[in-house]
Amino acid sequence: MNRVSQVIIVISTFVLCNEAYSQYEFFNEKRIETTEVKSQDITGTCWSFSTASFIESELLRQGKGSYDLSEMFVVRSIYKDKARNYMLRQGEANFSQGALAHDLIRAYEMHGAMPESLYSGLINSDTTHNHSELESGLKGYLDGVSKGRKLSDRWSVAFDGVLDAYLGKVPEKFEYKGKSYTPESFANSLGIKANEYVSLTSFIHHPYYSDFILEIPDNYSNGSFVNITLDELVATVDNAIEKGYSLAWDGDVSEKTFKMKEGLAILPKDPKRDSLYVIPGEENVVNSAIRQTNFENLSTTDDHLMHLVGIAQDENGVKYYIIKNSWGERGHFKGYLYMSEAYFRMKTIGILVHKDALPKEITKKINE
Repeated sequence: MNRVSQVIIVISTFVLCNEAYSQYEFFNEKRIETTEVKSQDITGTCWSFSTASFIESELLRQGKGSYDLSEMFVVRSIYKDKARNYMLRQGEANFSQGALAHDLIRAYEMHGAMPESLYSGLINSDTTHNHSELESGLKGYLDGVSKGRKLSDRWSVAFDGVLDAYLGKVPEKFEYKGKSYTPESFANSLGIKANEYVSLTSFIHHPYYSDFILEIPDNYSNGSFVNITLDELVATVDNAIEKGYSLAWDGDVSEKTFKMKEGLAILPKDPKRDSLYVIPGEENVVNSAIRQTNFENLSTTDDHLMHLVGIAQDENGVKYYIIKNSWGERGHFKGYLYMSEAYFRMKTIGILVHKDALPKEITKKINE
């Protein structure tokens, strides 16, 4: 092969690579300020990373400055809460790495909060998180202890010892930006109040405008969700972003058309189209009945939480939501992706948002 041919091939390859992304052209209508992208690494703690990112944006929105909050301090708190629940239910409860967005805010109220710089959950020379062995060890210990006829008051102390070994000990007091705190007083200083936030969903097996406990495995704490129509769920997100509020998103990313590498989450009418990730095309129409069927046959499951931070349009004027993920700076958009409204309608399990971000008419309906 001569040098000219090599140059032509290189140029052609460059053009083709560019074309793979140049056809999907996004125009951001509104994007909420966020902190840097992080990675949950080999853990099932997306709920903590997504909600911590959400709270960090809330603090920015409220003019309280930029914070880097510890996800693993909250994860540790929830492990302890799950352990107590598991033991009281005599091993007949969920004990895993997963949880939901409302659990982070609950954890702030139960155990406080920490800055990332003072509690990273990494010890010794660790540079990445991996909770596979930790989860197995904690679960095995709880199962062993629960076989006894009576529980001593020492099982929880030993449980804390395992958490110390894998995540590090928690300081009783610490200095941060020239002030002295405990985890509890630091959480209080943030001013995040659980009663100012609401979890919303949309399913037809419960009455609209009522509270119900969403039937998903990671809802171990039996958190309530307010049920609204699918159109109202979309309207709430749009209203929130327009007013400067971001949201914590919980949903399904198991679809083949959720592509972090391309930075896209789409629901195409023709999923086998050759130019699927090159040229925008027609998407499925999603109504409440189709959504419900997918939830009940487990095609849509609660498998990931992310941070919804904006609205955009592609070159055809189709709406997308801007999503911040917790898999590090992966993909074409360095940790962010664009989720079509169709994908949102089908694959959203629930959202967490500040109550002030709700449209007035929806607030009125759920308060009646």
